[in-house]
Amino acid sequence: MPKGLTFLPSLALTAMMALPLAAETQPDASTVVARVNGDEITLGHVIATVAALPPQYQQAEDDVLFDFVLEQLIQQQLLGQQQDGLNKLNTLRLKNEERSLLAVQTVTALTDTVVTDEAIQAAYDAQYNDFAGEDEFEASHILVETEEQANDLKAQLDDGADFAELARAHSTGPSGPNGGALGWFGKGQMVPEFETAVVALEKGQVSDPVQTQFGWHVVKLNDKRKTEAPALDAVREELAQTVQQDAIQARIDELTQQAQIDRPALEGAGPEVLRQLDLIQE
Repeated sequence: MPKGLTFLPSLALTAMMALPLAAETQPDASTVVARVNGDEITLGHVIATVAALPPQYQQAEDDVLFDFVLEQLIQQQLLGQQQDGLNKLNTLRLKNEERSLLAVQTVTALTDTVVTDEAIQAAYDAQYNDFAGEDEFEASHILVETEEQANDLKAQLDDGADFAELARAHSTGPSGPNGGALGWFGKGQMVPEFETAVVALEKGQVSDPVQTQFGWHVVKLNDKRKTEAPALDAVREELAQTVQQDAIQARIDELTQQAQIDRPALEGAGPEVLRQLDLIQE
């Protein structure tokens, strides 16, 4: 037998093995975390409250958040015990909240069913399979104050002068130090006169002077392309919302057709009393 190790007598070992293990209880939504004059606040109440908090509160540490919410619930319970029940206004609010929550449950169940990877892919294909793309332009310009300056620059360019060098030397626009380069842009991003000039150019061509509210431009079209359809992952959330909204609206239309909905035309029970809170106050 290794030194330092001993065996319990067999009788004692048998008795020890016969002892019942302590039952481990896992907390659940009904676990009571506080009692206020006998009224119970459960773990479920705390979790449900936290789930409804605004995002800024969700960033708090869990131990801080737990203590904060529990203390709030205790204080609410203390104050609430001072009332015999809800007044008319709050009873109506509670009914509206119940109606809203039930509708949300239906929407959530429907969303879980219809918003699938297959449905999102189908929505993507329907929207982008025939995507032709929009024109995009990569252009440079030289901006000056007068038409005479613009004409002189155009003549130099026609004689073979370097566009970028002239832009750096003469352009008053913010793109001048960069050789007049404007980068890529699509239709509607430039003032109309400038866009019209760009659209009329062929790749590598330089325009005649063009006047806009900013002055006189000489424009060069460096390149032109068509926009590509976005990747599926880039529009997944947008497509998921579309699938969801379409499914919800379809379900509402179906339920509306099946339902009997009456809207009695009552005298004095319309918009004219919408803000009369005295009607729902005791």
